[in-house]
Amino acid sequence: MLILNGILHHGISMSSFSCVCLCSARAESAGSIPARRIRRLFSFQRHLLSSRLLRGAPHLNPLHILDEDYCGQAKCMLEKVGSWNFEIFLFDRLTNGNSLVFLTFHLLNQYGLIELFQLDMVKLRRFLVLVQEDYHNQNPYHNAVHAADVTQAMHCYLREPKLAQSLTSFDILLGLLAAATHDLDHPGVNQPFLIKTNHYLAALYRNTSVLENHHWRSAVGLLRETELFSHLPVEDSIERQLGSLILATDISRQNEYLSRFRTHLDENDLCLGHASHRHFVLQMALKCADICNPCRPWELSKQWSEKVTEEFFHQGDIEKKHKLEISPLCDSEANTIASVQIGFMTYVVEPLFAEWARFSDTRLSQTMLGHLGLNKASWSALEPEASGSSEEGESEPGRSLVELGVRGDHLALELKQKLQL
Repeated sequence: MLILNGILHHGISMSSFSCVCLCSARAESAGSIPARRIRRLFSFQRHLLSSRLLRGAPHLNPLHILDEDYCGQAKCMLEKVGSWNFEIFLFDRLTNGNSLVFLTFHLLNQYGLIELFQLDMVKLRRFLVLVQEDYHNQNPYHNAVHAADVTQAMHCYLREPKLAQSLTSFDILLGLLAAATHDLDHPGVNQPFLIKTNHYLAALYRNTSVLENHHWRSAVGLLRETELFSHLPVEDSIERQLGSLILATDISRQNEYLSRFRTHLDENDLCLGHASHRHFVLQMALKCADICNPCRPWELSKQWSEKVTEEFFHQGDIEKKHKLEISPLCDSEANTIASVQIGFMTYVVEPLFAEWARFSDTRLSQTMLGHLGLNKASWSALEPEASGSSEEGESEPGRSLVELGVRGDHLALELKQKLQL
């Protein structure tokens, strides 16, 4: 069974890499498996891949990486991986749809983390491949390209002076891994949908941070399956802190984290010499990276806006088909891309990035705020009715939430809870 799993995971085309994994599988089957090692179930994505291969269907995206050096244009792009204008969609095409593996491996190597933590190359490669496979490529937004984009943004934040001077190598390792796995095995629908359809994940996590808990547990499952950190005495600590970072991306807890961040900044008591404070800053950095699309240049930001709204509307179509209550922002007949984006920028993105700029007042922060303002203006120009509502201070999504009975200070929090990105 282990040999079969090795073939199913990696595909026949990965000849040398698969051989290494098969040899490892044979050695493992000959010995006893440690009791603490918990093998997770296949994610839904890997189940589909396994089913296709068993039926004899070809793997549509063979992974010809890690046995070869970076090629041509992709390698040139990685030389500018710290640029805020990094074109992740182009990079994904140049790597044959393997942007997450290429980019994460490159960054771990660039920071010297592979050598420092003595990471086994075969285990690391297998871990990254499995992470990428567990993202659902059929999702317009929550897919491996989004994970790669968030990882690239996290890299930009890790290079900011305050963080670069204070973070340890362990902090950087956690930050990159959390970015790469923060939406692992995302089903393409939000938490309210899982709850109202009585999905098993909602029951498993008691309707609390359902998706984020699943992403974290899936990441831990892959870490244990590949035994990437089994040689380190801090393996358990890595799993816990990874969970703390990923759980911070729960958009329904946005106000909680933002208020705490604002209080620290008001009182000027953030001390990055303290591990707990550095971890909190990493949480805020990951939150920013997760929703930074409106702060990218328009050409990139617009593509992400179209993709996330497509995913929202797809969920709404499913809800219509099954005669369920349509979730806010998911009704394509009542919302437009522009109205959704204007509301999201106003009530979620702007408050977060304004505080981040207070913490890290750098050229990058000002660039992000500049793009955010320009992008919001561009969407407003495409949505005349939303622009016309400025007299009341609310965009179309804001008005739709008011009609649901939301008032005053609760408006922003309600929008965050409904988005559940």
